[in-house]
Amino acid sequence: MAERIHPDPARPSKFEDRYRLYLDESGDHVYRDTDEIAHRYLCLLGCWFRNPDYLRFHEALEDLKTRHLPHHPDEPVVLHRDDMINARKAFKNLRDEAALERFDSELLQVIQAGDFKVVAVVIDKHELRRAYGETASHPYHLGLGFLLQRFAGYLNHINRVGDILGESRGGKEDRLLKESYTRVFERGVWRTKAQAFQSALTSRELKLKPKGANIAGLQLADLLGHPVKHWVLNHYGHTVVEPAPFAQRLMGVVEKKLNRQLYDDRVEGYGMVLFPRK
Repeated sequence: MAERIHPDPARPSKFEDRYRLYLDESGDHVYRDTDEIAHRYLCLLGCWFRNPDYLRFHEALEDLKTRHLPHHPDEPVVLHRDDMINARKAFKNLRDEAALERFDSELLQVIQAGDFKVVAVVIDKHELRRAYGETASHPYHLGLGFLLQRFAGYLNHINRVGDILGESRGGKEDRLLKESYTRVFERGVWRTKAQAFQSALTSRELKLKPKGANIAGLQLADLLGHPVKHWVLNHYGHTVVEPAPFAQRLMGVVEKKLNRQLYDDRVEGYGMVLFPRK
């Protein structure tokens, strides 16, 4: 991994001063001639923590899992949204309504107590292809570019540094994400020059880890990706989908953690981005 010595020695960069953004996606990057939400929209969602705050979140999440789910330290349970919703594998005991309610309530408490910020970037691939045709940028490049703009902008504002860790999906997806990251880091994007990213980010390459690595930040991003994507689409009038009861409770917690403009508390363009907008 291409870690580097940060060019500005005056910028605090000890462990307790650093930040990390955890990245996951909802949807896919492939262009399809469909209005089906699962395939029309790609959401890249990032959650960023300051390192000490992340350690506390990790410990709280592990404590929750050991109290509610089958647990062995050699085979830790990894929270995965699809398995949880369908109460399968390690989550079979959540088929009991009382057990499910206890788990959901305590999970929401852990998320609410966590000190982190969320940014969701939703790419409308149908509208992107209609507006730009064959010249349209790859959805990964657009989504990651918008996400890195906001993370690097925050770090530069508070004079700190950080890096990004995403979930490895293997093969083409990993290669595309890494290429998009490197392109933004080396060339900049839109109105943001490369220097803005290089002053904030400590790694020249995107870090990726598999789901089985039991990384709390990646599990959080996985849980949030789908409901936050639908919340953004509802907000902008692309859908009128009534969220499931737990998703509604979850968004009641997460909405307060969306990245916001520091002076007027605006979330549009800061904690959520939809591109392109009609």
